Amino acid sequence: MSEAVAERAYEPVIGLEIHVQLSTRTKMFCGCALSFGEEPNTHTCPVCLGLPGTLPVVNAEAIHYGLMIGMALGCEPASRSIFHRKNYFYPDLPKGYQVSQYDIPLARDGRLGDIRIHRVHLEEDAAKLVHAGASGRIHSAEASVVDFNRGGTPLVEIVTEPDVRSAAQAAEWLRLLRVTLRQLGVSDVNMDEGSLRCDANVSIRPAGEATLGVKTELKNMNSFRFLERGVDAEIARQEELLRAGEPVVQETLHYDPRTGAITSLRSKEEAHDYRYFPEPDLMPVAPTDEMLERARSSLPELPAQRAERFEAEHSLSSGAARLLAFRTDLGDFFEATVAAGGENADPRAIANWVTGELLAHLGDADPGDSRVKPAALAMLVAMVGNGQVAGSAAKDVLGAMVQDGGDPAAIVEEKGLGKTDEGELAAIVESAMADQPEAVAKIRDGNDKAIGAIMGLVMRETKGRADGAEVQRLIRERL
Repeated sequence: MSEAVAERAYEPVIGLEIHVQLSTRTKMFCGCALSFGEEPNTHTCPVCLGLPGTLPVVNAEAIHYGLMIGMALGCEPASRSIFHRKNYFYPDLPKGYQVSQYDIPLARDGRLGDIRIHRVHLEEDAAKLVHAGASGRIHSAEASVVDFNRGGTPLVEIVTEPDVRSAAQAAEWLRLLRVTLRQLGVSDVNMDEGSLRCDANVSIRPAGEATLGVKTELKNMNSFRFLERGVDAEIARQEELLRAGEPVVQETLHYDPRTGAITSLRSKEEAHDYRYFPEPDLMPVAPTDEMLERARSSLPELPAQRAERFEAEHSLSSGAARLLAFRTDLGDFFEATVAAGGENADPRAIANWVTGELLAHLGDADPGDSRVKPAALAMLVAMVGNGQVAGSAAKDVLGAMVQDGGDPAAIVEEKGLGKTDEGELAAIVESAMADQPEAVAKIRDGNDKAIGAIMGLVMRETKGRADGAEVQRLIRERL
């Protein structure tokens, strides 16, 4: 191996394929109800079991949801789309083929955030294979059984262009896609239950080059953390191979989140020839103007749009705007608090309290279900802004509101947390400086960090009722 190869910097190139189970009432091509966790093989019929002589019928609501997803991702809907038979044999596929869309998808050429969308197409899900140790006639050998309840569930597959450049970016973008789909109401996007599943096509190339490297495919990663860890592990594996002078082989891989191991499922030479051909039992899908208008009018304000509005209307930072927009419950509570504050509300201060102290108290819980009411939080933020209560004391007030609810002014009065008046504060500052002559000398010598020792004494003496900025001003005045 040459020294140049060993020191070469590599750039990951990643594309994602996401399968989304749609929340329709019935399956893609039959009238069986969708189910999860129910008695196996109780939601089946001759159509979804692939019995001879049956004819499928397209689920109109699945088409509607597919159009909504395409439009939300900025894609161009097809004027005419057709279904194909994707032929392969596997125990979870009773017909011996999967009905999917191949060369004419429902929508294509879109974008979400920084990532371009290659295509959005419809298909049916396979049945569910359950692997377990069995007993009895097969003498405790490993066995697989099939639950056909899932077979035929409507799926939308979303395929990105290879625009992702890191595992962290892949996870962050998938979070944006998930909250977007949830806002659309087309799926519960529950990754634990398989409603949202992600595959990643991963390759690396020398930094600065345009030629793509050999890609591998990581299959069925069902959490953001596993996606990030799996892609990072595969990038490291490929880089290690190239630095050792060995080639990357195109293959399908499995990442085990328990061990961090990556194992091969099948190589390129073993890949299936799916022998796609048009589904003869289904008519083409040709969305009418009415269908397109119905899909368009069904779109809510999407998270990315909401984040842009928060930045424009309220001058929020991009980070705060994204956090509020991507967590719908936080965004709703923020807007309710701003509205409750009226003309004097400070949206940026409210956003800081919602995304900072309130989020620290509540975690993943919906603030709308908490004891803190938007009007009460708006009042507390206003009290901090007009000098009635110091920021540090206001944190204690918020803690009491999270615990028991209540009016912030009453809590301040009851707990004696009102802001220290200027005369009293000046005397406390004088006393603290007298107690810390070494800190005073260091500050005079240009060591600003030494001011912390004096401020700590003042805050302890005032029990957090003093405003930090005011304390600093008084200290510097006296210097």
